[in-house]
Amino acid sequence: MGCTISPILFVIAMEVILKAAENNAGPANLDGGCYMPPLKAFMDDTTIICSKEDETRRMLERPDVLMAWCRMKFKPKKSRSLSVRKGKIDATTIFTLVSQQIPTVSQEPVKSLGRWYDSSMKDTKRGLETVEFAAEGLLAINRCGLQVEAIEAKINKFTRRWLGVPPGLTDVAMYCRKAKLRLPLKSILEEYKCGKARLLSILEDSENPIVKTVQPTIKTGRKWKVVEAVDEAKECLKMKEVIRETEIDRKGLGSSAAKWWSKAEGKEKRDVVSNEIRLNEDSRSVQKAVQQPQQGQWTN
Repeated sequence: MGCTISPILFVIAMEVILKAAENNAGPANLDGGCYMPPLKAFMDDTTIICSKEDETRRMLERPDVLMAWCRMKFKPKKSRSLSVRKGKIDATTIFTLVSQQIPTVSQEPVKSLGRWYDSSMKDTKRGLETVEFAAEGLLAINRCGLQVEAIEAKINKFTRRWLGVPPGLTDVAMYCRKAKLRLPLKSILEEYKCGKARLLSILEDSENPIVKTVQPTIKTGRKWKVVEAVDEAKECLKMKEVIRETEIDRKGLGSSAAKWWSKAEGKEKRDVVSNEIRLNEDSRSVQKAVQQPQQGQWTN
């Protein structure tokens, strides 16, 4: 573990050096009555902003002398320069530090405080790079051998952060359709189960006699078996057809069209099975919420 006092001492020492160097140039004039200090620093990341070329060169020479007194020196290869004249990038202006040329952002793009800077000075490419980075991440997740529950737990962590909710918020509040506040989010675990159930139903109802006879095994895992889940969903649908439609809210009997198992065919039958599995997942979420004294108070 590093010393917590070391960063504070480093910042104080750098501030002394920067204060001694900032008097070599006046504030940068950004027009419209806006002036920027010639030196801006964050930890060891220092930025020099000047309105004139000669002031910039003086600002580069002064910190170099001060750093030499401290038995330290800058690394020009890790620095970048950018010269703008009349709203356009001037690639002919070259600055030096420690008798070495500072590369321009046109020659070598640089990343500062999490953002890339290049000769275009636009964020258009950053959006495309973000999409490519997300696609590569999803491809890596698809190839990994993690359990679906583990992947969903990681995603839930960042989803809570993006929503600005406490990290202890239960996943029932995020995905349960019977909760008081329904969010437009879908559980990866639930979609995984429905996808496996739909695949099994397609194989079972296949018109190809070979596929229907062989019945390939669908791998799911230890905790959940797709065959057992589909059989349970079918039994529930048959029982509902025996009991017939019941009134569960204020809409009244006959307000919604019921889909019965015996009359469903093809894709409709697969959709009915998938919906029943979703209802079972919602029931498990409600059971989980009942066991939570604080976040599950809406079940009372």
